[in-house]
Amino acid sequence: MIDLLIAGGGPAGLATAIHGALAGLEVVVAEPRPTPIDKACGEGLMPGAVRRLHELGVPVAGQPFRGIRYVDGVSGLRAEGLFRSGPGLGARRTDLQAALAERAAQLGVRVLPQRVEQVRQGVDHVTAAGLTARYLVAADGLHSPVRRGLGLTAPATPRRPARYGLRRHFAVEPWSDLVEVHWSARSEAYITPLAPDRIGVAVLTTDQAPFDEQLARFPHLADRLNGYADTPVRGAGPLRQGARVRVAGRVLFVGDAAGYVDALTGEGLALAVTAAGELVRCVKEGRPQAYEQAWRDLSRSYRALTESLLWARRRPRLSPRIVPLAARLPRVFTGAVNLLA
Repeated sequence: MIDLLIAGGGPAGLATAIHGALAGLEVVVAEPRPTPIDKACGEGLMPGAVRRLHELGVPVAGQPFRGIRYVDGVSGLRAEGLFRSGPGLGARRTDLQAALAERAAQLGVRVLPQRVEQVRQGVDHVTAAGLTARYLVAADGLHSPVRRGLGLTAPATPRRPARYGLRRHFAVEPWSDLVEVHWSARSEAYITPLAPDRIGVAVLTTDQAPFDEQLARFPHLADRLNGYADTPVRGAGPLRQGARVRVAGRVLFVGDAAGYVDALTGEGLALAVTAAGELVRCVKEGRPQAYEQAWRDLSRSYRALTESLLWARRRPRLSPRIVPLAARLPRVFTGAVNLLA
């Protein structure tokens, strides 16, 4: 019998498959779309994610970056936090997924062009997509059909505006070896170096408006990038997606399907790859229920820092002070950057 049937062949699902295969489990991935799948993503791997991928034997091409720089869109004031544990890596999502898929194939993981819809659980098995396995791992993204089908999506929080992400690539030489986060009154723009001749620009905002309109809120960036866009715009959202639990019988959730706060801190991929390892460990030890607490422990810093920044972001008096405060307290800002690195 299949040990792990994984719904979703994105980075979280493939990382889980690799962890499972390395642990000696029989793993099958169900993914109806051909690899690689391009989606809206900031495409910055924090140092922890780079280390985890190296441990899994997954080589990823990209552009190293040394830390994070916050930039105030009005005053130009800057705050920098450098990593203490090695560089991060700017990497195209398509390149990352292709590298993960290649490693999974090397380990004998089967990827079937099937979609997981209905899920039926028994005492010692779960059935989905015509396959029977000991456990199903839902790695099917932000709006997880498995999570929704099992009634495990938490309701949206009242009076909290939804946030959305938009991403586009520009054929320009990176002007910094840091990921820059530019702050305006209503949005943030993330500039990630991806190659010697390419950057990625991701905008996070509560406004549903076209990418060019969003970028115009950062006049310096808009002028600098004018005429250099070379990929279509990709979008995602609403970003906040709550999950009631991470373990429901023989179904376990990983990646964005396990619940997502926001892309503000850029920690999503690192959390997904690390949580995938914890999920496999708990299953291998015969303690799948322990994964719930393991996920909560792993994600605690990410959730606390992201919620704190969003809380300040929603308050008109506090939001303009985020970058000045980071600049005034460089050790605190560097500490926060490395808390998630």
